[in-house]
This record gives sequence, structure tokens and C-alpha cells, in this order.
Amino acid sequence: MYFDNAATTPLSNSMKDYIISLLDEFGNPSSIYSVGERAKSIIENSRDSVAKFINAESNNIYFTSGGSASNTLAVKGYYEKHNCSVLYSPTCHKSILECVKHLRRASPIKVDNAGNIDFNDLKEWLRSYSDDFLVVIEYANSEIGTVQDIKRISDLIHFYNAKVYVDCTGSVSQIPLDVKKMNIDMAGFSGHKLGALKGCGVLYKKSDISLEPIVYGSQEDGYIGGTENVIGIASIGKAVEEHNYSNISSSNRDYVGRFISENISGSYILGNPVCRLPYNLNVCFPGVEGESLVRIMDHADNIQISAGSACNSREIAPSPTLLAINVDNNDVHSCVRITFSGNESKGDLDKLCESLKRHVTILRNLKSR
Repeated sequence: MYFDNAATTPLSNSMKDYIISLLDEFGNPSSIYSVGERAKSIIENSRDSVAKFINAESNNIYFTSGGSASNTLAVKGYYEKHNCSVLYSPTCHKSILECVKHLRRASPIKVDNAGNIDFNDLKEWLRSYSDDFLVVIEYANSEIGTVQDIKRISDLIHFYNAKVYVDCTGSVSQIPLDVKKMNIDMAGFSGHKLGALKGCGVLYKKSDISLEPIVYGSQEDGYIGGTENVIGIASIGKAVEEHNYSNISSSNRDYVGRFISENISGSYILGNPVCRLPYNLNVCFPGVEGESLVRIMDHADNIQISAGSACNSREIAPSPTLLAINVDNNDVHSCVRITFSGNESKGDLDKLCESLKRHVTILRNLKSR
């Protein structure tokens, strides 16, 4: 049973059929004859679908190779074009945290112990310096589930004539994104979090935002060089057309969370208890190595959960997000992330709960010997 949907999502049967139907569409979208024109049409139809999905204009949608590519193009591309300073959340995705290491003027914004942006700290940065700022934040953190008040943050940033980039990869499958209502300058997300193929992503930017390309070429208005991934882009279009936010509920998350709180002693849930992603549950089990719990549940019960973000879960170093929210050093390796699809049966949830309880007990007993 798969409970790591924040890492990636399986392809639906309708998506598989759609992809198969496109396998003969081999044309280069830059070619002017019919095969190329068909490929170009597939891309433009997907562009229109994505624009409608996030309430944008089609000419403000650009296709990239994934969420990390969108993050890098937005952050580094804006920095290099405008010679600006960058403010960023320390709970951002690793692609952003690695990117800002290579910028001369980049500073973290404070967050509280639930991962919420410290509004006063951000205001102080913007008010106290005359720099041209780009502020980089997440709509929601995919590891601990905390959702930011994007409209409030965007309004503050624009009051001080700065710009904002919002990484939406961790949130796009669970909560709607309206770039106009939220007054966002740039936003990005990955396709495979929505049930599309891996290797494709989206960057939205307002028309008045200019970027320095990271990979040079003629595609996507010169911002993203290289022949387009036609089938990957098509799968994003299909995914956003099929996606339905009205079916999303936190009931499965809450059911498992209550069981853990009531039946596994010493455990505690991380992130904002109210403003959080409906499918995200991050739990700390003190005295248990999160990686050991992930492995034993997989091998013993064929249940997949995660020891943090998939981009960090193979690393020994503690999660930057957990460090940023001041998780105790003794517990920082004892946290696991459970992310739901919404399609789980009560039987699935009960098996997950039983497996968690049994294996947490086993691992704690082994450690105490």
C-alpha cells in the first residue's frame, strides 16, 4: 500500500491510455510541416489547460523539465537578470536551497516552529533595505504540510515593490492555485505530483517579469532551450483537466493522526495543526529511527511511507525543514511523512495504523536492549 503520494503519484488508467495514444506523435514542434504542427498543437492545448487550471493567461505559461527546473529558472534567472537580493524560506525545497547557495545576496526569512513565515521578519527585511528583492516561498511545505497565507504575504511584498516566486509543487495536487487572486508574480510546479509523467513541469510568470535563461535556445520564448518533451507536456494538460479539488478531504489524514496520538505513546505531529495540506501527516516517534521504520514497514507489510521529503530521504544529514522549525536534535531522525491519495479504504488505513504501532514498538524495544 502506497502512502507516499507527496513523492510522486501513480498514473491513472486514463492517463496511461492517453500516453499510449500519443506514442506515434514523434514530430519536432519547431518543424513547420504537418507532423511538427501536430506536436506544436498538443503543446499549445496543454498550455491552455494549465492556464485555465491556475487562472492565468496562456502566454504566461512555460513548460520546463520539472519542478526543480522551474525553481531554478525563476530564482536564478530573476537574480541574474535584475542583480537583486533574494529572501527565501529555510523550509524551501532542496533545489531552491542549493540554488541560493550560489547567489551572493541571499538571506533566509525566519519561520516559526510550525513552519509559518514570520511576517514581521519579512516586513523588517523589506522595510529596512533599499535592495530590489525577490522573495522565494512555498505555497505549502511538502514535508510537514504547513500552508502559507500567500495572498497576505504577496500583498506585503508588493507594498514594498518587491517580487515573489511561489513554489507550488508540494501543494498543487491538494489545494487550488489562483495566481491572479493571490497576486503572484511567478509560480512553478511539477507534473508528476499531479499524476502526469516525470520530467515535465510548469513555470508561470507575469508578462512584465524578465528572466535570464539557464539553458539557452529558442523554445518557450527563449527561456528554456531544447526540443520540448511533447508527451510529458501533454500529460500535464491531461492531468490538470482531470483533477478535481472538490473530492479532496482531510478525513483519512485525521483518522490516522487520531490513532497515532491515542495509541502510540510519545508521538507528536509536526506542522501547522490547522493550515496544513489535507493529505499530509508528518509524525515524530521519539526513540525510533525514521529510516528503519520506513524499511521495516516496506519489507514486512508492503506499506510505503517516507522518512521526510523524497529529495532528502536518502541523505544522512537531518532535514533542513526540521532544523528550521527547531525539532529537537534527538528527534530529528525520528520523523516520518505519510501522504494520502484520498482513495484509501478504511481497511487500508487500519492496516497502516496497525503496522505503525507494531513496528514502532518493535524498534523501541530493540533500542532499549
